[in-house]
Amino acid sequence: MRVILGPMEGVLDPLMREMLTNINDYDLCVTEFVRIIDSLLPSSVFYRLCPELHHGGKTTSGTPVRVQLLGQEPVWMAENAYRASNLGSAGIDINFGCPAKSVNKNRGGAVLLKEPEKIYQIVKEVRSAVCPTKPVTAKVRLGWDDPTHCFEIVDAVAQAGGDEIAIHARTKVDGYKAETIKWDYIRQVKEKSSIPIIANGEVWNYQDGQACLNVTQTDALMICRGALNLPNLCNVIKRNEAHMPWSHVIQLLLKFSEFEIKGDKGLYYPNRVKQWFAYLRHEYPEAKDLFVDIRSLNKAAPIVEILQRAQAVAHTQALLVT
Repeated sequence: MRVILGPMEGVLDPLMREMLTNINDYDLCVTEFVRIIDSLLPSSVFYRLCPELHHGGKTTSGTPVRVQLLGQEPVWMAENAYRASNLGSAGIDINFGCPAKSVNKNRGGAVLLKEPEKIYQIVKEVRSAVCPTKPVTAKVRLGWDDPTHCFEIVDAVAQAGGDEIAIHARTKVDGYKAETIKWDYIRQVKEKSSIPIIANGEVWNYQDGQACLNVTQTDALMICRGALNLPNLCNVIKRNEAHMPWSHVIQLLLKFSEFEIKGDKGLYYPNRVKQWFAYLRHEYPEAKDLFVDIRSLNKAAPIVEILQRAQAVAHTQALLVT
């Protein structure tokens, strides 16, 4: 079974990829999307969003990183795919799943689910532009508002020469509501198509991973939000590893703080760490309590001080347990 760390705009950035791949055995990471409009972007844009390109397209732990592109013009998507591939990306992923209004109103992301022919054109042009040895993949949802459209969407990617497709088992209209997950559609698609499929959506623990694999009959999972709720989720899914204890999570948060505060990024640290807490509190009661203490703070130093105190408490409690 493969487990892939999926893209999350503004969340799963290079630092988060680095930290999560260091403590998990991910098979692949996909970057936040690079927005393509009507030009060939300079190499600096790709290096900024995917600094792993400086290191052979891998994180320091050796996990391959694939650049994701988002756009609606086949020729410009192909031009930029060629550049990203030549810079060292481990293949090219194309975003047809982003539900954000700001993206969709500009005919990018999930809105293209309404246009399978356009999906075909984009994938075909990108596949033609990229070295045959490098995979061209796509991330989609089941459709815009009708999950039965998934068959035509997947067929468009397959007919265009796509190598693999990750399917988020909801429509765009479904958003992220837990009760709208439709894993069974992925199984139906897999039965009708020969293209390899990655299942995505509502995998939060080992049991969810097993259930998703059983229903979809796939052998690959992509995780996104769950990877932030539970930092070692990849290894939990792969080997039923114990959930990371809170004392280790605090250490991870302090390490994150150390790197995030450096340079200009320090200006955004309070919002970034609160953003991570918003996910962690679903898994850890301690994170929910600690979030109350930091949510009104807008400077790095007092937040780090609170985390250090929490680390001391967690360490003491861990000693008492052992």
